[in-house]
Amino acid sequence: MIALVAAGLVTRLFYIAYKPFWFDEAFSVEVARVSWPNFLHLLWWREANMSLYYVMLRAWLHVGQTPLLIRSLSAVFSAASIAAVYWVGSVLYDRRTGFIAAGLCALNGYEIRYAQEARSYALFALLATLSSGFLVAFLKRPSTRGRRAYLLATILMVYAHFYGLLLIAAQWLALRCIADSKIDDPDAERADSSWTRHAVELQKSWKVIAAAVAPLVIFVAKTGAGPIKWIKRPGLGDLIRFLTDITNGWNWLYVLACVLALLPVGKRLLQRSRTWGQWRVQFVCIWLLLPIVLTVLLSFARPVFLPRYMIFCLPALLLLTAAGLGSVRPVWLAAVLTAIVLLLSSRFVPYVYSHDFDNERDASVAAAGFILDHAGSGDAIIFHIAETRIPYEFVRSSRLKQNTASPKFEGNFGPEIVFPNHGPGLGYRDFTGKPTGDLLSSKLPPYSRVWLMLMNNGTAEKPDATTVMLSQVVPQMFPKMQHWQFAKVEVRLYSKE
Repeated sequence: MIALVAAGLVTRLFYIAYKPFWFDEAFSVEVARVSWPNFLHLLWWREANMSLYYVMLRAWLHVGQTPLLIRSLSAVFSAASIAAVYWVGSVLYDRRTGFIAAGLCALNGYEIRYAQEARSYALFALLATLSSGFLVAFLKRPSTRGRRAYLLATILMVYAHFYGLLLIAAQWLALRCIADSKIDDPDAERADSSWTRHAVELQKSWKVIAAAVAPLVIFVAKTGAGPIKWIKRPGLGDLIRFLTDITNGWNWLYVLACVLALLPVGKRLLQRSRTWGQWRVQFVCIWLLLPIVLTVLLSFARPVFLPRYMIFCLPALLLLTAAGLGSVRPVWLAAVLTAIVLLLSSRFVPYVYSHDFDNERDASVAAAGFILDHAGSGDAIIFHIAETRIPYEFVRSSRLKQNTASPKFEGNFGPEIVFPNHGPGLGYRDFTGKPTGDLLSSKLPPYSRVWLMLMNNGTAEKPDATTVMLSQVVPQMFPKMQHWQFAKVEVRLYSKE
């Protein structure tokens, strides 16, 4: 396992700085960089989701702030998931299944993709795996220590991403599938003990979990769907693409292995569990399918399904695949099939290093660097929406640390920020809002040139209202305009001559 985790870590660190930083990653870093009062205010006011990751990244930035070091925190979490998947597979099935699942995790392209991004997804997947593992371990060997471990892992999981509530719902449903019978697993501590009593004991823990995550639930109720209103309703093509990605390029052996894992249960899959072998298949299937099916169905009313948000379902797929491969007899055939799956998975890994899943990353960081490279003294800058300042601030602060001794950047570094600007440095109020025509008319006249950075502003045919306003107000004072197009970002330079 040490060798496997080490190999997985190397795989995740390889080419980790190859892809350019994009808006979401710059956002993570800048949230973690602001002062403690601004940080706490920002979490409650806007960014309670992923708050655990922001806290951990805040500490991690003391290690270093290069792209490699920033992203390596996610790589560490992802490598730890390899060991966690092995443990859950061993507790739920046996050591052979655990090793196969760990090997699949080590070479899974979807897991590696988000192990190389400065966001919370790798941490979320790790904590989801631990939460489910402690639940299973408690059913087999109930103890106060095991119950506390489940509580801690589950609470932290929800603070890593509030979609963790979907896993709690899946766990609740899985426990409801347990019939009033005895645990027949030979590894259980008390083979004559009742499943139902253990399940009830575990369900009592959810009152503690509910109290612990209440601030996040209040935050979600307060903000509503605003933070995720940009999610689009998924189509059939989106779902197929998601299945292709999580199975390493639609590896048909994944599907075959999952079918083999379901065969021992057969028609009993939809019946209440009276054996350990029946329940563990039900548990993994519910963990895998319920969050995906539920979010897809809810998306008909309000789009909430996003493939990367479903990464916490990936360990369930790996466990089900490993169970199917481990059930093949004779053993040598199982070893051959497993080797083929791992070989096909390894062929998919190089694709991950040069491609993205789910979406095309923007070039906001590159656009910010372009502005800083070409800005002159006496320039000003406006951001179409306040959030667009985030990648600019990320590049600016990084360069400021590297170039404080350079005469070119001595004194005021970069154009003076007209909007958003609520004081020295980046504060929580600079994360939201839009400029107004009155503000621009009063602030811009003293400057000779004005940079404008636009992002998420509609299309060229149908720009949003703020873009229309900027296109009308700024040229009245600065008639000459140049523009440059980056991926999902437009940069304009207005001047008086």
